[in-house]
Amino acid sequence: MAHDHSHHHDHTSGNIVAAFFLNLGFAIIELVGGLLTNSVAILSDALHDFGDSISLGVAWYLQRLSNKKGDLNYTYGYKRFSLLGAIFISVVLLVGSIFVIQAAVGRLIHPEVSNARGMFFLAILGILVNGAAIFRLKKGNSLNEKAVMLHFMEDVLGWIAVLIVSVVMMFVDVPVLDPILSLGISIWVLTNVYKNLKASFKILMQKVPAEVNEPKLLEKIKQLDKVRDLHDVHLWTLDGEKHIITLHVVTCCAITVNELSEMKTAIRNLCKEFGIYHATIELETENETCEFEDGCC
Repeated sequence: MAHDHSHHHDHTSGNIVAAFFLNLGFAIIELVGGLLTNSVAILSDALHDFGDSISLGVAWYLQRLSNKKGDLNYTYGYKRFSLLGAIFISVVLLVGSIFVIQAAVGRLIHPEVSNARGMFFLAILGILVNGAAIFRLKKGNSLNEKAVMLHFMEDVLGWIAVLIVSVVMMFVDVPVLDPILSLGISIWVLTNVYKNLKASFKILMQKVPAEVNEPKLLEKIKQLDKVRDLHDVHLWTLDGEKHIITLHVVTCCAITVNELSEMKTAIRNLCKEFGIYHATIELETENETCEFEDGCC
């Protein structure tokens, strides 16, 4: 079993590394192509792809780092480091997009001719490269791979838009289409940046995971035999995937050690049904006084 687990992580890392090199190589081609074709739309996508490359590099590094268990410095492990990577990448894309928007607005005011034929061939290459990355990542099962694959699918749609615009520009002299497309790409990038930052800060502020129905979970726990009450309940997520809960369970006084053990097992099983695999349970009897009794719940 250990061999299979290790092989899975190697396969996942291999897929992400392959996607990283495909994306980075194409981002360099885009940068050169954008300068040669005088297209701010392609330059804005080049910036986006450089951001994607950083994302893939961080994803690969964190895929390996996430396997590291907790130590004296980070007792919960290293999973939350992924949030720092997400925030860093989002800030890079945010700053870059502002410069691209400035350039695009300048082009709208003073239009310049772009090389539509060059844009056309770069768009075809973009569809092929991103399509190859999707094909490679489609074989994976990890959440990392699925998230990256969706990102590449969005890139393919962006290149289809560039392809259409370049074909139109070959037959109609409308140079403003290029900066308009650039603004569209930048707005789309900024929309994703906003979503990523919002999700990251929700996790950092320890918001209850949206996919966990906390009231329903607590109601089921209260329905267990010999559970009298709950208090000081705290539910949060480490990285958006690994959820954690701590809670104080008040039991009746007449309860045996075996019944306490069975109760904890039942509570942990209920937590697992709601996607929570790390539960810390404090058991108290009715005649005990808890200093945290006025906490959550």
